[in-house]
Order: sequence, then C-alpha cells, then structure tokens
Amino acid sequence: MNKLSSIAELEALYGVPGAPAMRKVATRMTPLYRAWIMASKLCILSTVGPAGTDGSPRGDDGPVVVEHDEQTLLMPDWRGNNRLDSLRNIVEDGRVSLLFMVAGAHNVVRVNGTAFVTDDADLRAGFEKVGRQPATVIVIQIAEIYSQCARALMRARIWSAEDESLALPSVGEILAEMTSGEEGGAPYDDAWSARAEKTMW
Repeated sequence: MNKLSSIAELEALYGVPGAPAMRKVATRMTPLYRAWIMASKLCILSTVGPAGTDGSPRGDDGPVVVEHDEQTLLMPDWRGNNRLDSLRNIVEDGRVSLLFMVAGAHNVVRVNGTAFVTDDADLRAGFEKVGRQPATVIVIQIAEIYSQCARALMRARIWSAEDESLALPSVGEILAEMTSGEEGGAPYDDAWSARAEKTMW
C-alpha cells in the first residue's frame, strides 16, 4: 500500500481547486452565511487536543449557535454524557471546526476558528430554558466560513426516507456488548426516552 508522504504528491493526484471554491470563503458572518447558520439546528463540533481528536454532534430546538458579533458565535453546552471530550480539547487547544447542517439541504457550511469555554453568568442566563442553564458556553472566534460541496450528502442520500428502515443496533445493545452483558441491554433502552426527556436541558 502506497503512503503519500508529501503535499506535492497529493496535489498531483487532485489538481488545483476551482476559483469558486476559494472565492466563497468569508472571514466573518455575512448576510447569507448568517441566514444559513441560523437555520441550522445541528452541527458537528470538531476539536483537537493532547489526547487526540474529537467530533461531537451538537443540536438544539432552534439555532445551534447564537451570533454574538460578526466574528463570534456562542454555543451553549447542554447536558450530555459528561465525558467532556470536546471541552477538554478546547481548554487545551482552542482550534475548532464546525459543520452546520439543515435537514433536507445537501450543502453544509463549515466554520473554522478558535474557541474557549466560559462559565460567564450572563452568557449562561441568556440560554436559559425551562428553568435550566448550560453549565458553560463555548465562545467561537471565526477564522473562515465557507460552504462545502453537496456531493457527499447527495451520495449518502442522508435525508432519504428509504434508509429509515435500517435495523441499527441500539445504544443499550452496544453497551451490553462492551460490558459483556453487565450493563445496558433492553432495560437501558427502555428507560432512555424518559431519562432524556428529564435531562434535555
């Protein structure tokens, strides 16, 4: 198996990007990128740190981020599994990327930049829902924004109903596999919906 070891080798295989791929890049929120990002209820937050990389889905019942100013986005850190993989990475190494998706749309918008985590009381209070606040807020400083090619989502038919009937393993089944049956299984899956409803925010 040949391992490519230089950028020159890589570029020789692919050539140069077309002009539109480079010209669509913004360094701040613009009216149209703002409209796209504010329509997104789901994004993938990618981080890097001493222990490695992390990709974490982030979702909300409205925009997944709020614009603080044209260079800054705010993301509440709502309750999850408390592994804190993304937050640990951000504290150690602020580099982040976010992929914003909108259900039914094949394009994706990417934001690259840096971030820090804050427990600022006013920022946290601004995200309050049903009497609860996020423990922290991720403050994202924008370096660049651009739209991604739609081909990946088109190839995957990600929004196609024909794939919804796939029989996927449940989290309870995965947990049982990983613990040799000591945890998880049907009891975990049966209790999940009620537990999630109580701890959504």
